[in-house]
Amino acid sequence: MQQKYISSKEKLRRAALAEYAIFNSGEDKDYDQLTYLAAKICQVPVAKISIIGKNKIWYKSVYGVEQDEISRKNSFCEQSIWAGKEIFSINSKDHPEFFEQAKGVYQCNYQFYVGVPLLNANGHAIAVFSIFDTKIRNLDEEQKKSLLALANQCMNLFEARKQKTKLQHVQRKLKQKYKELEKFASLVSHDIKSPLANIISLTELLKDENKEKLDDQSRQYLDFLVESSYSLRNYVDGILKFYRSDHILEKDFEDVHLPTLIKKITDLYSLEENVQITYPDKGHLKKVNKAALSQVFMNLISNALKYNNKNQRKVDITFRTTDSYYCFAVSDNGNGIKKEDIDKIFKLFTTLDAQDRDGNHGSGIGLATVKKHIEQMQGSIDVISEIGEGSTFKFKIKRP
Repeated sequence: MQQKYISSKEKLRRAALAEYAIFNSGEDKDYDQLTYLAAKICQVPVAKISIIGKNKIWYKSVYGVEQDEISRKNSFCEQSIWAGKEIFSINSKDHPEFFEQAKGVYQCNYQFYVGVPLLNANGHAIAVFSIFDTKIRNLDEEQKKSLLALANQCMNLFEARKQKTKLQHVQRKLKQKYKELEKFASLVSHDIKSPLANIISLTELLKDENKEKLDDQSRQYLDFLVESSYSLRNYVDGILKFYRSDHILEKDFEDVHLPTLIKKITDLYSLEENVQITYPDKGHLKKVNKAALSQVFMNLISNALKYNNKNQRKVDITFRTTDSYYCFAVSDNGNGIKKEDIDKIFKLFTTLDAQDRDGNHGSGIGLATVKKHIEQMQGSIDVISEIGEGSTFKFKIKRP
């Protein structure tokens, strides 16, 4: 059987094939269903999806015969991909020489063959969707349409696999870039924190040793310097926490007794003056990320107490379940959030003009981390707030 391909076209074809990562990729039931349907619809004993390599033809799916791979030379697939036809059909009556040469390739006395080349967007044949019969016959129009439809679905599977392979490659590159960025953030943050500590300590020392010599304006300048240094240090700490939060999300899932988890967190704040925190006395969560959920509660409770100028600070935590989610609410009687600011508070590095009880501004990192944790747990978070009355953060996470 004379080969008709031109070497330059063949190189382009094989380059296109490599993009699909389909060669020797193992069995797949989706493809097996297509060959089964092709054999039944066309009423033939054998159907194949053939991947054409450099010298060999490998089968992604075979129905009706046991066969791993064959030589590409003298194969029907070789004729199919270079024939330039949507459907390549031959029988032994019209082309006896082709079938005689093909006997040694297929080790079967086929008399009828139909192949549909599977072409990519650039017209390169990635594979061939084929049917075989041991007797001379023809396909009717409906069978041809059905075979073309099945071949089209097969190519769609190839395209989906190609896109998946590309996505996986991009994900690997992004993961590597993220690791590099995380390392950079860690190194830079460490290098910033050391001189910051020196600035803070030296400024405090300067104030103490020269308090009799400094006028009020000079002391105020030094106070501003200390305050700014602490704000920058908190900002750097927030950056580190945000990047390290992904490691928390990688931790194993476990069963959690909700009251015990919340008690350990609220105990950190119960010693503060005039703080009242209430939470459920029942609740069992199955297979949740305990570390991530703890971080969410710690951030929300901490904010509820910091941004609250009332004499009696209150936080109320509630819990309920649905068929699909664990649902929580953290309510406070704090300062509240303006309606126009609610959409901003979960954006990384976005800060509002609000100050906490100690006069400090936020870093714009805590709630961004909260949202990231919740979304990674396949949930969502919403806020209801009124200035002067308080806020309620409602969030849910996926349950098994």
